[in-house]
Amino acid sequence: MEEFYTLQGEGFNTGQAAYFIRVGGCDVGCKWCDVKESWNAVDFPPVSTDLIVKNALVCPAKSIVVTGGEPLLYNMDYLCTELHAQGIMIFLETSGSQPLSGKWDWICISPKKDAPPLKDVISRADELKVIIHDDTDFQWGEETSLQVSSSCILYLQPEWSRSETMMPEIIRYIKENPKWRISLQSHKYMHIP
Repeated sequence: MEEFYTLQGEGFNTGQAAYFIRVGGCDVGCKWCDVKESWNAVDFPPVSTDLIVKNALVCPAKSIVVTGGEPLLYNMDYLCTELHAQGIMIFLETSGSQPLSGKWDWICISPKKDAPPLKDVISRADELKVIIHDDTDFQWGEETSLQVSSSCILYLQPEWSRSETMMPEIIRYIKENPKWRISLQSHKYMHIP
C-alpha cells in the first residue's frame, strides 16, 4: 500500500526511527482502524518485493516495520530473507489471524476479538498490544495474555477516539495488574506522520 520513513509511535520500539512497509489487505476490519483505506488489497497495484527492499536500503535507519492491513495475508519469507541479507532488523505488526511466514526480529501481536490470533503465531509474540475500546477489552486482554510466552511484554493501548475516556481506566487497571504496561500512539500526540 505504502512505504515511508518515520518514528515508531507505539509499543516497545516507540521513538525508534524505522522504515514502514504497509501492506494492503485486511481480514479483520476493526471499526476503529485508523488506516481503513488499507483493507481492500485490490486498491493497490502489486509492487515488486525487490523494489521495496531497494527503497528500504536508502533509509538511514536499519529497522523496518511491516504492518498493514494484515501483512500475514501474504508470504513474507522472501521479503525477510532479502532484508536480513542487508543487515536490517525487521519488526512485524500483526493481528496474528493468519499463519506466520518470514523470520522476524520482533513480533507485535495486536489481537482482535473478531479474528483471534492463531496459537502458533501468538506463542511467538515478543509484544502483546491489546487495544482498549471499552471495558470488555480488559477481559479479552487477560484471556489473550495466557497464550503468550512469559518473556512477552504486555501492553494496553487506548483506542484513539476513546483515549480520553479509557485512559483513566487503563491507568487504574495497570496499577491493579502491574504485569501490563501502557502503550500510547505517541506519533498522534506529536503529529508525526
